[in-house]
Amino acid sequence: MTELKREQQVIAVDFDGTLSLGQWPETGPANYELIRFLKLRKAAGDKLILWTCREGSALQNAVAWCESEGLCFDAVNDNLPDVIEYYGTNSRKISCDYYIDDRALVVEAWDRIADSF
Repeated sequence: MTELKREQQVIAVDFDGTLSLGQWPETGPANYELIRFLKLRKAAGDKLILWTCREGSALQNAVAWCESEGLCFDAVNDNLPDVIEYYGTNSRKISCDYYIDDRALVVEAWDRIADSF
């Protein structure tokens, strides 16, 4: 099966330490620079996924907080419906073009930090 092709990009973004710069389980302060960027991408037609370890009421609070900042997602902790339909399954790994996360490590950077471990 070939890869799903689409016009827009899919961006998965973490909440704690990324959108919200406070300490879990609180929300805020807001990372306004990132929020502005994501709102621009959404307006350009890109799809946004909130990808967080939060669940239950902590997740509901995060989603409500994002909405109060004008940031709405196409999916929350899930793949986009067209991805699920195309592949006929819903993988636990989110299918996207970009992950934005405070814990992320770019593969190409691994060799620069490997000696510190």
